Amino acid sequence: MSGRAVRRGLDFPIAVVIVNYRTAALVTECLASLDVERRSGAGLRVIVVDNDSRDGSAESLEAAIVREGWDWATLVRSPTNGGFGTGCNLGIEHALRDGEARAVWLLNPDTRVMPGAANALAAFMAATPRAGVVGTALLLADGAPWPYAFRFPTVLGELERALRWGPASRLLARHRTARRMDGRAEQIDWVSGASMAVRREALQQGLRFDEDYFLYYEETDFCREAKTRGWQCWYAPRPTVLHVAGQSTGVTGEDAHARRVPGYWFASRRRYFRKNHGWAYALAADLAWIAGHCFYLVKQQLRRKPREDPPRLLSDFLWFGMLAPQRR
Repeated sequence: MSGRAVRRGLDFPIAVVIVNYRTAALVTECLASLDVERRSGAGLRVIVVDNDSRDGSAESLEAAIVREGWDWATLVRSPTNGGFGTGCNLGIEHALRDGEARAVWLLNPDTRVMPGAANALAAFMAATPRAGVVGTALLLADGAPWPYAFRFPTVLGELERALRWGPASRLLARHRTARRMDGRAEQIDWVSGASMAVRREALQQGLRFDEDYFLYYEETDFCREAKTRGWQCWYAPRPTVLHVAGQSTGVTGEDAHARRVPGYWFASRRRYFRKNHGWAYALAADLAWIAGHCFYLVKQQLRRKPREDPPRLLSDFLWFGMLAPQRR
């Protein structure tokens, strides 16, 4: 790595926040990848928030920090498990106490930072002063690229997602929530919270996660709030992070269709639409998804093909996503 790249990392120090819930082994591997970055000149400090794991995770992480000599990492114990956003907010508060940090980089426990990613992220944010939120490129567990960022969810986007039908997907392509990126840095609506950096100035203006989301959709809401406050959201292709998707939550991954989707996923989706668009729009989005899903079920039946859905998907959508009392 060039001296100039090293200098850039030191000129734009970053505080990393990792929220742990019973994933101490994964967090330890993530910390090891960050240690490599520090040895390459990246100006990093790390806050690990343990979300009241009660399984020995906090003690295991404390021991690893001492054993490896990672004095740049700090463990913060949350008295409750309020969800991902709540844990991030706690970590952000601690990160802002570091007067040198120019940004806070939120990383999932099941991520590994690839060599040079921290300095590339620092360089991008230093060169893009209106970038309040920056998402990095992600790799899958096998090293294959996962080059996606996202449009904000819409009624037509929900219909396209539920239909799972090629002609409809082509017709509704510009409404599709997931957008495949072409390797260029580009402004986008929102980025994956698995690896997302937030500029200090945006946080100092009060930008925080909505703690009424337990898990999922909180980063979508966060990026929308950032844009409302006048900040840009960017996808940056050069900083690269490996993400073993679903290892920390179990909701995504290769065998996700075999497991029931947790109720909080549907509740978060409902909160996002109702909070940002109102009840009528949320109902339209719900009906669009239901219509698309029913079309998919009939299509699979006529083609005599199996359904590739988690158990009880439709009934859980109706109950947790529309009828159950909302969490406050």
